[in-house]
Amino acid sequence: MWTTLGYKGWTVCVLYLLLGQLVTKIGFQQKTELGIAEGRGGRRGPENVWGSAAAGTICTLAAAAASSSSSSSLFLGLSRDLWILGYVASLSTKLADTFASEIGKAYGQTTFLITSLKPVPRGTEGAISLEGTVASIVGGLLLSSYAYYIVGLLPSVKGVVVSAFAAFVATMIESVIGATLQGKKGMSWMTNEVVNFINTVIGAVVAMSLGVLLLGL
Repeated sequence: MWTTLGYKGWTVCVLYLLLGQLVTKIGFQQKTELGIAEGRGGRRGPENVWGSAAAGTICTLAAAAASSSSSSSLFLGLSRDLWILGYVASLSTKLADTFASEIGKAYGQTTFLITSLKPVPRGTEGAISLEGTVASIVGGLLLSSYAYYIVGLLPSVKGVVVSAFAAFVATMIESVIGATLQGKKGMSWMTNEVVNFINTVIGAVVAMSLGVLLLGL
């Protein structure tokens, strides 16, 4: 990421990691007692790298390819700024998802299954809560705002809104996937890392689509 987007793009990923680690520690003892805490004490492992950052890495490579194009400054017909928007949105999506999950598990007062709105225990795949939903919005906004206000990767404030909105939409879709597919019979391949990858791809695609429609990128 440093090679393709420089230190500014790299720090977006580092901030995602730091904030994700921090929010995982919130209420960790309580989550451990309930059996819903992240494994390894919340530490990330190799499998988390591709699940969380593969989509973003693809976007950074595409952005670099667009930059090196001497004729059109496009890659697959899409501009460098659009690929960067996808990169930021993919990591904002994962942070929004992490905030929603960890805050929801720690502080969610009433937890519903997103597909039926029936009350379920905290930590259930596909469960949502008011606390977790608000936290997801905060997480998406934090990383998107950093990308614009601090390192200037996004083109405008509208880019922040688009990235954060895409993160929220993708996080809600991830809950639907968790409720309907993850852990179900015959779906053993639908691991948490696969769901994370799908989630971040959705966030990037939604943001890039809106970038074309609303931002003219």
